[in-house]
Amino acid sequence: MRRIFLGFVLLAALTGGLDAAILKITVAAPIHPITSEYIVQAIKDADGQEARLVLLILDTPGGLDTSMREIISAIVNARTPVVAYVGPSGARAASAGFFIGVACDIFAMAPGTSTGAAHPVSIGLTGQPTDKTMEDKVTHDAASYIKTLAEKRGRNLRLAEDAVRQSLSYTEQEALRGGLIDLVAATESELLARLDGYSLRRFDGRTEVLELGEEPLVERPMTFRQRFLLTISNPNFAYLLLMLGLLGLYFEFANPGAILPGVLGGISLLLAIFSFQILPINYVGLLLILLALALFAVEIKVHSYGLLSLGGITAMVIGSLMLVKSPIPELRPGLRFIIPVALGVSLIIIFLVYLVIRAQARRAMTGREGMAGEIGRALEDFAGSGKVLVHGEIWEAETDVPLRRGEPVRVVKVGDGLKLRVTKA
Repeated sequence: MRRIFLGFVLLAALTGGLDAAILKITVAAPIHPITSEYIVQAIKDADGQEARLVLLILDTPGGLDTSMREIISAIVNARTPVVAYVGPSGARAASAGFFIGVACDIFAMAPGTSTGAAHPVSIGLTGQPTDKTMEDKVTHDAASYIKTLAEKRGRNLRLAEDAVRQSLSYTEQEALRGGLIDLVAATESELLARLDGYSLRRFDGRTEVLELGEEPLVERPMTFRQRFLLTISNPNFAYLLLMLGLLGLYFEFANPGAILPGVLGGISLLLAIFSFQILPINYVGLLLILLALALFAVEIKVHSYGLLSLGGITAMVIGSLMLVKSPIPELRPGLRFIIPVALGVSLIIIFLVYLVIRAQARRAMTGREGMAGEIGRALEDFAGSGKVLVHGEIWEAETDVPLRRGEPVRVVKVGDGLKLRVTKA
């Protein structure tokens, strides 16, 4: 019966028929457009359903400034109070997650968690850090932003600013003693119990008392689309899609008409391009990867005894290492993932190049070229023109040397009118 009731509650929440519930949303990923869309839409749903509270479970290393500001804008303008809870134990709300927590109506943490380390890092178009002047501007802007949020929420301005300017990080007890957070609770149930009857100050200065009572806790999961986009936005998966896309297109161009590799390669490449929209791409690294493909292709035409292939492998590995430049480890592919994939793709391409070169070097077995070098015998004595038997077929032939009946002959080439040019074998 309990499961049936919870199922009914969840169905009612998703269809918009549940009022006065506590809406729970969980973010255990970097802050980027997908997580931003998820949080913002959930807050809108909570307002539309007249929910009592939005419980935002945070475990994030940080992320993109634009996505963070979209989330904060939705939080401070929401009619429904939003509680940020850093949990479970071992979780963190760093960088952009710290800003989001400070912006919420209530900021709570579980034991064994941390928050802070919010110094901004700007990445330019080439994937390299920006100059000192621009970095100072970004830091001053971020410090001003966090001070505004902390002041509106009645939090410690100095500690909030130090987390930005000095990249300081705080444990849950340090944050509680310093006035950065409101509560420390071991579990979500404990947190909700302590929030019942809690008086909080909204962003516009109003005071509101939470009346949670026995309101059900309804979890709002991501939609299928959001889960799918979140999966392909993983840096390791995005890099793998890029490699598969380039490999598929290379195979299609090297073997026109295969179709399937080209289709799969094109789809993979487009998905990778979407993923790279939220990752700081180093275009020099991308150009090195494309250069590697060009070197592999040239190997087919120019016999470099493996030098071009070796250069292609080197460019592929170095380009892969440089491809994503992010100060957040969760927003760049892991080294243990990059090296095997880059080497594996390089070896596959080299194997394909080898097959093409071997096919080009193999003597033709059909057509005019296939007749050259074949052995037959003369059917009559002749010097000039006569008949020969090759491949069990009688051919008109011409020669510069006298031939006797039954004497073996070798085909030199096929001339005009399918007349063979032969000589003594």
